[in-house]
Amino acid sequence: MSVMEVTFTCPECGSAISVMPDQSATVAECKICQHKLPVKFNEQHEKGELVDCPCCSRKDFYKQKDFNRKIGVMLFVVAAILSIWTYGISFIVLYLFDLLLFKKLGEVAICYKCQTVFRKVANIANLPGFDHEMNDRIVYADHDFGGKPLEH
Repeated sequence: MSVMEVTFTCPECGSAISVMPDQSATVAECKICQHKLPVKFNEQHEKGELVDCPCCSRKDFYKQKDFNRKIGVMLFVVAAILSIWTYGISFIVLYLFDLLLFKKLGEVAICYKCQTVFRKVANIANLPGFDHEMNDRIVYADHDFGGKPLEH
């Protein structure tokens, strides 16, 4: 497996800051606004293993397909508009295109707390999918699950 890629979101301007894990790195600098974001990589990150977030130090992650949600919404809107003239066939085409993308696209891991995106993660199979309740507890109540799944 190749080296894990990490994409932080700049807290100042919202731009993406893409870096490769390096234990000697202590900051990631935004190329747009030059904001310096403190990071802490370890040996596991360099091996491509995701145990804790180098940005917020949390251990709560989920996995999802590596697809831009805004593009997905845009495709749906286009299919909806075209359905007027295609009598709904545009939705079938969109469904088939979506199925193809689902089969072809890889998965990414995302930190619930800071929304850092991790690509080419060696242990991605061990991560759970998105959990709405867990997300709400982390985002709104700052709950730390310590990497353990939510129990009901």
